[in-house]
Amino acid sequence: MFSVLRQKPGFYGRLWKLALPMILQNLITTSLGFVDTFMVGLLGNDELSAVTAANTPIFLVQVIIFGIMSGLTVLVCQYWGKEDTVSINRVMGIAAYAGIIVSGITALLLFSFPEGVMALVTNNAKLIELGAPYVRIVGISYVFNAVSSVYVGMQRSTENPGFGMRVFAVSMFLNTFLNYCLIFGNLGAPRLGITGAAAATLASRVVEFAIVLGYALTNTRIPLVPKVLFHPGKAMLKSAVVYAGPVILNETLWGLGTTMMTVIMGHMDISADMLAAYAIMGNIDKFSTVACFGVAGASAVMVGKRIGEQADKEEIYSLSCCLLLVSFLLGTGIALALAIVLPTVFIPILYPLFSLTETATDVAVTMCVVYIVTMPLKAFDVTNVTGILRAGGDARVAAILDLCPLWLVAVPLTALTGLVLNAPIPLVCCAIYSENFCKMPVGIVRLRSRKWINDVTICGRS
Repeated sequence: MFSVLRQKPGFYGRLWKLALPMILQNLITTSLGFVDTFMVGLLGNDELSAVTAANTPIFLVQVIIFGIMSGLTVLVCQYWGKEDTVSINRVMGIAAYAGIIVSGITALLLFSFPEGVMALVTNNAKLIELGAPYVRIVGISYVFNAVSSVYVGMQRSTENPGFGMRVFAVSMFLNTFLNYCLIFGNLGAPRLGITGAAAATLASRVVEFAIVLGYALTNTRIPLVPKVLFHPGKAMLKSAVVYAGPVILNETLWGLGTTMMTVIMGHMDISADMLAAYAIMGNIDKFSTVACFGVAGASAVMVGKRIGEQADKEEIYSLSCCLLLVSFLLGTGIALALAIVLPTVFIPILYPLFSLTETATDVAVTMCVVYIVTMPLKAFDVTNVTGILRAGGDARVAAILDLCPLWLVAVPLTALTGLVLNAPIPLVCCAIYSENFCKMPVGIVRLRSRKWINDVTICGRS
């Protein structure tokens, strides 16, 4: 099994050269996102729960945008292997149109009906009142973020991951600074509380968009071609629907399923405690998986490019097995690290910082224990679904593998244990993370079949 780790000289150097900027980008974003959560948490348990609920529809937009970026990767990596920058512009154009439509409609709904949207997530009247002003403002920010993310995704897929790291670093540092000013009224700014956090997010996304636009207009490595960027053509649209459409649908339905988990917790008897604990666990999850998503992103680029260069199936299979084993071992190391820091850092230091209730603290600890057990499996699944299978053109099976455990196992089990049976917290937490136990065995079977390596030549179509 470990023999697949023996690769050509320079292989691991190239892997980490691609992965490290993505890891650093995710680490910066996650670190400052944690600071955001911490700042809002200082306002109180209810405020933290309200922002968690308010971010549920925003999370759905984020995963759709991520789906668009992942679909973009499927096509761009292979076009990059053929050095076809005109077709890359066509793909960007389609992705940008899709992102603007999705984020624009969402922003309009959130701005017009903030209380109604909040009521879909939780039936707690206090959380609805606190979260409505936040959700009304923050939705607008993702119109700008959608365009920025498409361009950053294109640069990442063409072996320039450092650009996104720098852009999002500036954006997130600005967001944190403005949070400090506007949430608490520091440095002469008005004290706006949760509304200040939303205003800070909007301002940072506008600056992020401006940086990306300036870079795109002056970049000569992948120059913009307005004629094809704004008019991608029906042939490219067809390719996007065939190869990227399943990815976007996958991420949308996955985001909706994850949103349903939050909705279920938002309707439990201890909804405020569950949402507060889930918010903190969400940040721990993001910290824990930054390296996993970095390796997955690098895997997608490496596999996709080799397919574009017409490498044979056995070479691609061997490459993929190596990358998946690296991911599993990485996840095991992260799980061991979490097992150490839970009793030494999280319980005595981290959790008390958020002014959690005793029940919320118990929920957060239990969630973390279950999460540690599933971490190696999750690391494997992230690279397999978002990296290997999608880059190989097997987006349909990747979607099935990603969605069935969520919708057929995790969502119904969480609803059953949390709403119907009022089961003990450990059982509810096991239900929340149950999808991670189902994906890896099926993923291995699909990988060994080699049927996931796409025989159809994507490159050259326009």
